[in-house]
Amino acid sequence: MRKKIITIDGPAGAGKTTVSKLLSKKLGCVYVDTGALYRGVAFEIQRQDIDWENDTALEDFLGNLNLDFVTKKNSFILMSSGRNITNSIRTPEISMLASSSSAKPQVRAALLDIQRNIAKTKDAVFEGRDMGTVVFPDAAVKFFLFADLNIRAKRRFDEMPDGTKDINRVQKEIETRDHSDSQRKSAPLKPAKDAIEINASFLTIEQVVDKMLRIIEKA
Repeated sequence: MRKKIITIDGPAGAGKTTVSKLLSKKLGCVYVDTGALYRGVAFEIQRQDIDWENDTALEDFLGNLNLDFVTKKNSFILMSSGRNITNSIRTPEISMLASSSSAKPQVRAALLDIQRNIAKTKDAVFEGRDMGTVVFPDAAVKFFLFADLNIRAKRRFDEMPDGTKDINRVQKEIETRDHSDSQRKSAPLKPAKDAIEINASFLTIEQVVDKMLRIIEKA
């Protein structure tokens, strides 16, 4: 039996993670944070000091990469070679490196199989930036979640530890990330032609999820 896949794409800070987690819980299916996979790659690139712009070095690195998802006490955990790196991948530096390195075809190819293998065995909500356009073009329902830049920056700002807070820096980094994601040659950030676009600027998480549920029920 073919599994039901829901995709949620969109720019940084639009609320994709929170929405995807709640939606998957309401639907009783698996939640897959594909952005965490790319951040995991970026984290290991930084930790191992890999010259990721060198194709040979990148391919050797990817060949030895071991990323996996586990659930522990209802929490989502990203493991790298058996080590929990979940709390290490959400820094602005890792986010920027993830955006740059994810444009490399080798990185995308290495992670594509992981995502599609999950979809073969489970109903799932996949969150990312090219889930509906590249990874799952035949997904049952595709969403593109977005919000105003100022609102997204404020959300990210509120999530950061007090000692690292700088709203102007956060907004600039998101703006740079938007440009990088949308202009890259490989799988640029854009809505799928059949994606349902939702502006979350002035909606609560619950309102966004309720709207998605109504759409999914009619699909």
